[in-house]
Amino acid sequence: MPHPRSLAAALLAAALAVPAFAANTPGFNYDESKVRAYTLPDPLVRNNGTPVRDAETWRRERRPELLEIHAREIFGRTPGGKPAGLHWAVTSVDRAALGGKAVRKEVTLWFTAAKDGPKAYLLIYQPVAPAGTKPAWPAFLGLNYYGNSSVNADPGITPSAAWMRANAEFGIVKNRVTEATRGKHASRWDVERVVARGYATATLYYGDLCEDRTEGLGGGVAKLFGTAGTEARRGDEWGSIGVWAWGLSRALDYLVADGEIDGTRVAVHGHSRLGKAALWAGAQDERFAFVISNNSGCGGAALERRNFGETVERINRSFPFWFAKNFRAYNGREDSLPVDTHCLIALMAPRPVHVASALADEWADPKGEFLGAKHAEPVYALFGRKGLGVAAQPAVDSPVIGDGLAYHVRTGKHDITPYDWAQYLAHADRVLKKR
Repeated sequence: MPHPRSLAAALLAAALAVPAFAANTPGFNYDESKVRAYTLPDPLVRNNGTPVRDAETWRRERRPELLEIHAREIFGRTPGGKPAGLHWAVTSVDRAALGGKAVRKEVTLWFTAAKDGPKAYLLIYQPVAPAGTKPAWPAFLGLNYYGNSSVNADPGITPSAAWMRANAEFGIVKNRVTEATRGKHASRWDVERVVARGYATATLYYGDLCEDRTEGLGGGVAKLFGTAGTEARRGDEWGSIGVWAWGLSRALDYLVADGEIDGTRVAVHGHSRLGKAALWAGAQDERFAFVISNNSGCGGAALERRNFGETVERINRSFPFWFAKNFRAYNGREDSLPVDTHCLIALMAPRPVHVASALADEWADPKGEFLGAKHAEPVYALFGRKGLGVAAQPAVDSPVIGDGLAYHVRTGKHDITPYDWAQYLAHADRVLKKR
């Protein structure tokens, strides 16, 4: 019989090897009639029981309380903001990329003063400025799964040399990218369309910040802040999602300083686990002007109390390094959580948030994702925003872009598609384009 630790390691490796878009896992609830009754915490009632009736009280008193709860109980505390030694260098520029349709820039971000310390590589595409103009472009910023070369087939993108999760389909060999990886996730980024609409798009590999495995919390940015490791850390120390969110803010530090990007008009976005990171980044860093959650599911936009699809216990057991150890106390006890995901989404108010689902992605609970956004509406109302403006989950392929909040559920599986990008761009045209 295998040693318990060996068995646990094998189970974790198997969980990591299974794509997030795999068929629904047996043994979990996918029947709406079996969703148990629940009562959501009121985001407009303070810890001491007093109601919040105006935006000033929300910002001064309730919002800090909710941020603290999320940090202590779910994501872990972010140990620091912008490091004193943070610096960067633009390492390549091609002002005729993609057949002359875009400008491509590559930027190295060092998180300490030392060149041999933790660093990440930022890839930016932006429109070509008309002759005689110097526009500052609004931008989308997100993390990628398989290195910058995976987001477009452009041969000018420098491939990553970092560790990658195993994926033979994507050309990952011995946990490293190959030339076969180039452009494998191009559909998820739709670079040409985004640039043609007048936006820059920026990305960095999430593994540059923290490798997506148990050992990740012992290196990279986590090591920079003295994180003790997945099991040795304190209950409220951050997990990988917290590190990834921190990295998004550091990329924003650069974009704010780039004279060709308008740092006040940057949308942060993410898919699946990186959608969770985008939400946590947007909650903590109010410089993000627009926040997008794509199929973020459990620990993201989907209400935990519904117990539909993936559960808190399952995500903590399969990925014990993603969240704070304190989050494990709610395994099978979601009703005892002092918050739910509507509170996380509400932390963005009054900034716009777009939540997206996929009909075949029951594991991520599409209805729960809608309800996460829907139940954030009372906080948006404090700022004079009506929210989604619909009473029930909209029909498939019938997006709703409301006042401050938006939602769509499309046909298809767990993925980001050109259809999703069409909705994000339509929403961005309303909230990021100068009028």
